[in-house]
Amino acid sequence: MEILKGLPVANAINEKLIEEVKNLKGPLPRLAIIRVGERPDDCSYERGAVKKMEKVGFRCSTFAFPGDIDNDTFQAEFDKINNDDDIDGILLLRPLPKQLDERSIEERIDPRKDLDGISPMNLAKVFAGDETGYGPCTAEAVIEMLDFAGIDPKGRRATVVGRSLVIGKPVAMMLMKRNATVTVCHTKTADMAGTCKNAEILVAAAGCARMINKDFVAQDAVVIDVGINVDENGNLCGDVDFDDIQENASIATPVPGGVGSVTTSVLAKHLLKAAKAR
Repeated sequence: MEILKGLPVANAINEKLIEEVKNLKGPLPRLAIIRVGERPDDCSYERGAVKKMEKVGFRCSTFAFPGDIDNDTFQAEFDKINNDDDIDGILLLRPLPKQLDERSIEERIDPRKDLDGISPMNLAKVFAGDETGYGPCTAEAVIEMLDFAGIDPKGRRATVVGRSLVIGKPVAMMLMKRNATVTVCHTKTADMAGTCKNAEILVAAAGCARMINKDFVAQDAVVIDVGINVDENGNLCGDVDFDDIQENASIATPVPGGVGSVTTSVLAKHLLKAAKAR
């Protein structure tokens, strides 16, 4: 089994961005990262995003708010950032605390600055196959990894495990746009293992540690693991039992070191696109 790591994919995207920035006129693109509270995974992703923006030469500002901020105050602060002409793109770290109206933020974010595809307009564009918008970065990172590995989804059977608007549904639409024949599995799917075993490309995005074992994986299937979980020993792991599938899969992505490594590079790619569109 070949291990498809994210770092070479991310580096290839970064190199293209660095070259494009050399010919960019006007101020360098600026990203606003909005974080509420101190959730460890939010802080970790924020550090990675800041580091990536610096690497490709973009500006990046973090707007951190206390976890107990009230809804009216947060929306007023969000509007200031959203309306700032010096900000080209926004990354909102989610989920937000329960006292905040996340749906309202999704509806008020400027779609031209919505780099992670949370607005209704950008999600609609993903479903319509309209590439003028921005899809969720993690979903797009899956496609970037397939492209890097030279895996054309055209005509192939692809199965996505998970139906969230963050990954499952968008990546299913992206695979369909590439002319794959797509099946989406979820918690109510009968015979999930049998359904997955029919797939030539299997994308695991269920959020359940190591649920995908060799019983789910066809011989020579390509397995992309989007899951990020913590196992009973406190170790980071994916939705795929990586060791168990090795005899079946032809290519698989690890966790950590797989899709997650590519996500911030896709974010940077979206930021440059937004800056150019202004």
